[in-house]
Amino acid sequence: MSALLSLAPTTLSSDYQIRFANLHDLEQILAIYNAEILNGTANWNDQAVSFVDYRQRFLTLQEQQFPMIVVEDLKLKKIAGYAYYASFRNISGYRQTIEHSVFIDQNYARKGMGKALMQQLVHLAKQQQMHIMVAAIDSENMGSIVLHEQLGFVQTGYMPQVGQKKGTWRDLVWMQLQLSN
Repeated sequence: MSALLSLAPTTLSSDYQIRFANLHDLEQILAIYNAEILNGTANWNDQAVSFVDYRQRFLTLQEQQFPMIVVEDLKLKKIAGYAYYASFRNISGYRQTIEHSVFIDQNYARKGMGKALMQQLVHLAKQQQMHIMVAAIDSENMGSIVLHEQLGFVQTGYMPQVGQKKGTWRDLVWMQLQLSN
């Protein structure tokens, strides 16, 4: 993937590096993802995901030429967060529309890493000539909604009670960013 796409300069401190994810990162990536599943509401899965299943997701992204990137704490040699995008819908008419995901280890929350990863995703999506980037956000995740607004995303929909997490109905906010004319 890195041979085809290039990352943009970042404003993160020199203690951190954004780079393309590789198979060696998957255990740490999966730990971040499963922590969100078990403790948060950004992801509405009910059960932790296995390494085998997440490895397949990673390989599918690579096969489809979609990037997964990580922000690495260089001092601790630890993945602090990760992000990727994939097809919005598996229908040919949506081929230039993507949906993204960003997950940050809670020990690194509110340090600008989500924003830096989002900026990289936008940069990469433009290189791949994508047209629209979509975000599906839990309506109570105001930090994510505000971040997306700061990056130029606009709310395009609100769907009450379309999902559940821990037995509670959740509302979904749809946001999107136009990447090209």
